[in-house]
Amino acid sequence: MFQRLLPAFALLLVTLVTPSLAVAQTLVFTAIPDEDETRLQQRFQAVADYLAETLDVEVRFIPVTSYAASVTAFRNNQVQLAWFGGFTGVQARQLVPGSRAIAQGVEDPEYKSYFIANQATGLEPHDSDTAPEGLRDLTFSFGSQSSTSGRLLPEYFLREHLGASPNELFTRVGFSGNHSRTISVVQSGAYQAGVVSYKAWENELEAGNIDPDRVQVIWETPPYPDYQWTVRGDVDERFGDGFTERLQQALLDMDDPDLLASFPRAGFIPAVNEDYQEILEVAQSLGLLD
Repeated sequence: MFQRLLPAFALLLVTLVTPSLAVAQTLVFTAIPDEDETRLQQRFQAVADYLAETLDVEVRFIPVTSYAASVTAFRNNQVQLAWFGGFTGVQARQLVPGSRAIAQGVEDPEYKSYFIANQATGLEPHDSDTAPEGLRDLTFSFGSQSSTSGRLLPEYFLREHLGASPNELFTRVGFSGNHSRTISVVQSGAYQAGVVSYKAWENELEAGNIDPDRVQVIWETPPYPDYQWTVRGDVDERFGDGFTERLQQALLDMDDPDLLASFPRAGFIPAVNEDYQEILEVAQSLGLLD
């Protein structure tokens, strides 16, 4: 009998001595905290449950406190999958060779930012392909320093259209950390103007968190590619041959409106790294990538 118990005891001993083996089959993912972090766990736990059931593996979502932290977690293999913005995805794939963008929202190839202003500025909506001159000499808030829609592309458009850096254009420049806070600081008057993801604006408007008498959209940027799911290149070694393709298909097949509302997106379509070449080039031109 003792001999029959040896294999089970040996397995238990290995598990206790090397706890990492016990979680070897857990797919861990994260998402950039583009809105209020307190909502993230609620938004993505249902996504984790869907992926676990579809892929037949344990799936766990872990929130992060900053855009940079999401990239660090991916680089350190603390997460194997991430819902990144365009720029954070580029950063992560450069740091982890072989990693791949595998899916993006239907809306993401043609994403855009909204420049917003406190009503006290007197700025009116600006229907033009170029940024409004009236932004000069205001106080201005970006979102996260690593945000594609809350910093990277808006700064690029400002430089291209108005011919100056943010520090030259504005009397004071801030970084709120996320889109929700940018809306809040502009609405309160702490900053006169700012820039946010159009999706975040629409979410906050629908939630009743925006007072149109205090803050409004004054300019919509040209479109650019943004969010995407990026997966590490070594997941097939961990979960088996073909896992990346199965994961991609699970994301593309996600059609539950409640799940899609977590992003929010109408659905997902395939993505490849080359879709984000524009983001890479803009980041390099602004000196934000080594």
